[in-house]
Amino acid sequence: MSEKTASKLLDQSQEILQKTEALITEAASATGKEAEALQERILKGLREARSRLTDAEEVALEKARHAARATDEYVHEHPWKAIGVGAALGVVVGLLIARR
Repeated sequence: MSEKTASKLLDQSQEILQKTEALITEAASATGKEAEALQERILKGLREARSRLTDAEEVALEKARHAARATDEYVHEHPWKAIGVGAALGVVVGLLIARR
């Protein structure tokens, strides 16, 4: 899945959760069969949102794995550059901490 797909999944999940929230508000005043029907619609919406969020999570994890692999390959191919960058970051962080 691409970044665009993950973004779309998150947008759709937000929309589903907003609709479900509206259903919950509506269900607060419902009784009998109407309440049962609303409860089923709420549960369906929550299951769908959970599914879409799980899909988006998989996309994020795959991107993180890819970044970790790329970083690992770079460090193995350019160890001294990686050490230099790490040292530079350490100095910057140290300076920022010392300023406080």
